Amino acid sequence: MLLDVSEEGAQTYVEDCEVCCNPIQLSYEVINGKMKSFTIDKAYG
Repeated sequence: MLLDVSEEGAQTYVEDCEVCCNPIQLSYEVINGKMKSFTIDKAYG
């Protein structure tokens, strides 16, 4: 999985899991070109 860290701030998107094909929500925050946080949760919907 590749994440774009060229854009500052918080990013959130939903993608299908590569293993189980269920939707997952990815959230991460970029500050000064570096990833400061990263979380993955089940996506409901």
